[in-house]
Amino acid sequence: MSDQALPGSPLRVLVADDNPVVRAGLAALLNAHPDIRVTAQASNGAEAIAIATCHRPDVILLDVRMPGTDGLTALPTLARLAPVMMLTYSGEPEVVAKALRRGAVGYLVHGEFTADELIRAVRDLRDGTATFTSSAVDVSDPLGVSYEPNQNSSHLQSFVSQSSKARPTYAARLHGRGHNRLEFGLSAREVEVMDLIAAGMSNQQIAATCFISEKTVKNHINRIFAKLHSSSRSEAIAHWLGTAHGGWNR
Repeated sequence: MSDQALPGSPLRVLVADDNPVVRAGLAALLNAHPDIRVTAQASNGAEAIAIATCHRPDVILLDVRMPGTDGLTALPTLARLAPVMMLTYSGEPEVVAKALRRGAVGYLVHGEFTADELIRAVRDLRDGTATFTSSAVDVSDPLGVSYEPNQNSSHLQSFVSQSSKARPTYAARLHGRGHNRLEFGLSAREVEVMDLIAAGMSNQQIAATCFISEKTVKNHINRIFAKLHSSSRSEAIAHWLGTAHGGWNR
């Protein structure tokens, strides 16, 4: 049976943050609304990928700095599984820019939004509406992303793309992933393994995530390298992400 939410069912949220107090606070806040449910929590990027791959949440709230696999490393894979909004204390322009290039739909910095604004941003996220707090808004312009502000919020800037230069919607990303598989001739399992390689996972982590042996992981990687004409993980990742993200990640 599919894990995708049925029409009218609560919006299922994955919260990924290394601070258990932050995770508990977000869960309590979001779960107070009957149309939203925090169904899973993760303490780092690797856990988030494993959980999202298995349970397919409707939206993902992702911290930037976490031990092990951080949010930015996990972001390209997570963004192909569900719309991702960064929810973090990291508001540096270079971090915001990297997150947007890697597929984040929105970017909220703690201390720059109210509880009500966070709830509205989470609801908008499933519809592909990008939401940014003030310190993240100005970064979108140099990236060639055009948006139309929503005047309903005094603190947040909610945007809907009005330009062909804007980042594709989540559905477009899924289409792009399908093109990946056709482009390189990867099987469904090889696509999954390559996504996890791109997220920075070790062979041991990939084996645990996919419930296969490390030897099987190595066999998949050998076939992937052959199909991607690559001799190393870094070379394979460069080929994979270059095609996977195409124009919207340049």
